[in-house]
Amino acid sequence: MMTNNDIFKKLRVALMLRDDQIVEILELVDFRITKSELGAFFRDEKHENYMECGDQVLRNFLNALVIHLRGTKENPKNPNDVLAKHKAQIPAKEGSKDRPEFKAKPRDEDKSRGDEAPSKTKSATKKPSKKDYPKGNSKTQVVEKVKYNFGKNKK
Repeated sequence: MMTNNDIFKKLRVALMLRDDQIVEILELVDFRITKSELGAFFRDEKHENYMECGDQVLRNFLNALVIHLRGTKENPKNPNDVLAKHKAQIPAKEGSKDRPEFKAKPRDEDKSRGDEAPSKTKSATKKPSKKDYPKGNSKTQVVEKVKYNFGKNKK
């Protein structure tokens, strides 16, 4: 069975509302609540600071939400415009705009053929050489013969 808290959480997520926005919405119907009290509604039921959302709180929120989205008779609003404004206020995650969109590269015909071996090129015939160190600069091994148990108990 869904509780008032579940309904409140789902509305908050669906409408992309922050706690401070919910506080402002509730003030439209002269219902005052702090952000910390509001946060207690959204906690896990087993959390020590969890608080049951009463019918009055949810009723006031729904009434305030109607006013927030539709406006009043004197000053009507378009709900889609209000929701678009909410979406615009959400800060974009860092790096999401800068990242170029992935585009698949066209495959090389020779390499994609399954019935033939790929044609030999310069890079395929020559093996990569190891880095040459001068004779005097031989690296010494710091750790020798270490056995890792990877979380298994010692015997």
